[in-house]
Amino acid sequence: MVSVDRPFREIRGVYDADTITMYQAYSPQIAVPAAASGRFPAAFKRERMTWIKPSFLWMMYRSGWASKPGQEHVLAVRISRSGFEWALRHSAFAHFDSAVHQDHAQWKTSLAAPVRIQWDPERDTAFRPLPFRSLQVGLSGEAANRYCDEWIVGIEDVTGLAHEIGREVAAGSHVPDRLPAEKPYPTPPDLREQLGMGTGVVTL
Repeated sequence: MVSVDRPFREIRGVYDADTITMYQAYSPQIAVPAAASGRFPAAFKRERMTWIKPSFLWMMYRSGWASKPGQEHVLAVRISRSGFEWALRHSAFAHFDSAVHQDHAQWKTSLAAPVRIQWDPERDTAFRPLPFRSLQVGLSGEAANRYCDEWIVGIEDVTGLAHEIGREVAAGSHVPDRLPAEKPYPTPPDLREQLGMGTGVVTL
């Protein structure tokens, strides 16, 4: 087997020239009308931080293949790349990171931002942690309003796909071709620095 180096922190997702797909999991009361109308219904609470994820497998890990209570439906939400990058530029790390912050005081000051980011271990189809990180983006306040009112281009319910792949994995099938074709996102240099994306590589 040939060894492959990849960045420890890398944004990967499904995107085109104008949009990038994020995943969220909700109850039917939110997900069904959201997919039907392309907008989140009144049951969606904007005052709560909402987490969006470009990694399909991380969402599968979080929702248990769309089986956990309150996460029975997985939505693929296409948002504008300009909105996504606005969120990243107005973000702060959810936790102190010595590779990014000078000290705890600097980190605490940064928490005034309306967006939180976390770099969590990516997962394989068996939900085992992989040695590189996947991005999560938490939206609150102005960012949540922009997300709901400006950035969303379309919403698709992909629960069926989640269930199908989950059953295939449980049966021992090899399913990479069934997964969304995620690829490294062309992150601008200033954002790479802000998000701590130059913190090394891992060998697979």
